[in-house]
Amino acid sequence: MAVSDRPIAWLLDSDPSIRWQVMRDLLDAPEPEWSTERAKVETEGWGARLLAHEDDDGRWAGGACFPQDFTTSEWDAVGQPWTATMYALAQLRDFGLDPSTERAKRAVELIGANARWEHDGEPYWEGEVEECINGRTVAEGAYFGVDVSKIVDRLVGERLDDGGWNCERANGSTRSSFASTISVLEGLLEYERATGGTPGSRAARRSGEEYLLERHLFRRLSTGEPADELFLQLLYPTRWYYDVLRALTYFRDEAGLTGTAPDPRLEEAVDHVRSKQREDGTWLLDRSLPGRTWFDMDERAGEQSRWVTLRAMRVLTWWDRSRRP
Repeated sequence: MAVSDRPIAWLLDSDPSIRWQVMRDLLDAPEPEWSTERAKVETEGWGARLLAHEDDDGRWAGGACFPQDFTTSEWDAVGQPWTATMYALAQLRDFGLDPSTERAKRAVELIGANARWEHDGEPYWEGEVEECINGRTVAEGAYFGVDVSKIVDRLVGERLDDGGWNCERANGSTRSSFASTISVLEGLLEYERATGGTPGSRAARRSGEEYLLERHLFRRLSTGEPADELFLQLLYPTRWYYDVLRALTYFRDEAGLTGTAPDPRLEEAVDHVRSKQREDGTWLLDRSLPGRTWFDMDERAGEQSRWVTLRAMRVLTWWDRSRRP
């Protein structure tokens, strides 16, 4: 087996949520083949395990962003919990749960009827006030077929002068953040994939992209120094955190939707991801986030990561193909 084939075989010897994406994105398998594998997400492996934790009323852990039994002392002692509805839906989208399944439709309907945001009791699919949360709600809502146009309009109007977003805007922040901006961009792109978007949402998306591109995905505009060394550590699940692989994944997805060529300003981040590949063709999980989860996906910080390897190989495949004459 060639070195380049080893990580593929390792990825295929995994969960259906990874296998179907390897088949589609790395092996260019015909759709009937990868869609058959994708259907298993609902009934096997991590997808089925996460669905099994859904409450009877459609929520997870009895809450929208936080579990019903969450206390700030838990955050201080252990870290932010990741078991509530917002993070479950984000994970199911990453797994590739088919939105057309009855299980997905039922969950979306029940969440709309029963879930309320902790901020002020807002209905779940209407969003709340924080840009990071609303960006995620748009991404999951658009993916699962919900009309989230009102949240999109709100996000478009909350763009800051430098082109991006910051979830601390309501507290007086006037500068965008990498983490808030990527969350909103992912939502706007998913909305555009589902609906075509609006002139305003497309313009906002492009300005947010420019915010990241001007900074080569991780540098301060003022000094050129890394804005945060953690941006260079590869993470999964990313939750609301930012790293360069998450940003590159976004730009790959955007190119797939719009047909645009990769921006040259991505190259430094691409080279960084490439430099972290091991001799066996895999990537390590550089860090993991503390906090309550429903289950681990067999990966710990400092160990080989199937998710990071899949995401890195997918980005590099896209980048390298775009550079061919």
